Amino acid sequence: MTARIVEAGDTALVVELDARIDVEVNARAVALAEWVQAARLPGVLDIVPTFRTVAVYFDPLEVDLPRLRSLLEERGQMGVRHVSDPHLTPAVEHVISVQYGGAEGPDLADVAHAAGISEDEVVARHTAPSYRVFMLGFLPGFAYMGPLDSTLARPRRATPRARVPTGSVAIAGRLTGIYPMESPGGWHIIGRTASALFDVQSRPPALLKAGDAVRFSIG
Repeated sequence: MTARIVEAGDTALVVELDARIDVEVNARAVALAEWVQAARLPGVLDIVPTFRTVAVYFDPLEVDLPRLRSLLEERGQMGVRHVSDPHLTPAVEHVISVQYGGAEGPDLADVAHAAGISEDEVVARHTAPSYRVFMLGFLPGFAYMGPLDSTLARPRRATPRARVPTGSVAIAGRLTGIYPMESPGGWHIIGRTASALFDVQSRPPALLKAGDAVRFSIG
């Protein structure tokens, strides 16, 4: 596994790990982001981990850019070789209750038909794993989680919906996610939860973070 650093404009550096969606690669990205956060490096404004990268945003008037790059290179190379087991085993696991099918999951029947299994089996396979939260994006608090059982994998809808209700539980590719607020969306909706994924009054406002684990239960 390798790491490289690229510039993203004049106010961000991005550490890139192997270009694949993988639990171990993501664990190393999350571990690196946690280290940068804990180091409280001067001039660093924000740290954003994704599936396999870490973006470090900084104030160019306050940070010593060569020093920041050097630290990230050193830690990035160490991180891709020496992330400890605790980072591969999420410290926080959330259990989220879901009402599957019917009006709450209008695409459940289509997913079952495409997979060649019953709707009950789709629910059983969706609730069986503990999913890793790879990253947040798209909407505040929207978590990209996986890997999804390969038999349930579906491409995004050819025509996205103009309105997806808050709390909709959906799948696309080998990922599953929950819409934290009403929005347009092209994922296949198989259920809905009453859990609040994002609340501006909470600290932190997002229920989930990269590196967490999520299990779904039948509500």
